[in-house]
Amino acid sequence: MIIGAFLILTWLVLLRYPAKALPISLAAVCGLGLVALFVAWQETREASQLARLDLRLAYAPEQCPADRALQVQMKNGNKAPLTELRWRVAAYAPGDTVNLAESTYNAPRYRGPGDLQPGAEWKDCLPLPPLRAGYRPQTLEFRAEHLQGTFAN
Repeated sequence: MIIGAFLILTWLVLLRYPAKALPISLAAVCGLGLVALFVAWQETREASQLARLDLRLAYAPEQCPADRALQVQMKNGNKAPLTELRWRVAAYAPGDTVNLAESTYNAPRYRGPGDLQPGAEWKDCLPLPPLRAGYRPQTLEFRAEHLQGTFAN
């Protein structure tokens, strides 16, 4: 907000004293450009790291307790340790694109392990998300969506 006010003030001065304000305005625009490039680089780096995670979800009542029947298996395919991971679970009928998992306020929040080293695997059983009426979990495919994570540098 301060930078925006500074730029507006600079451009107002630019109209009155163009020879004095032009270098300041150019420096501010270059600074904002560098910040934008850095943010874009960070986002693409994070997206590529999240893409190298192998995260599989399956309904497995035989291997998991009844109240936690969603089995998650994750492998870190990155060169950096995973420090935090959050995601939402979506449920789809085979061949369909409609998410059948209800996203209510009291739906479970899914988090990964606190620290997963490169090449390491993690398995756990998690609670199922609430499903729309009339659907059984054994007939659905579960997917992790909206992954948000951080990696150690």
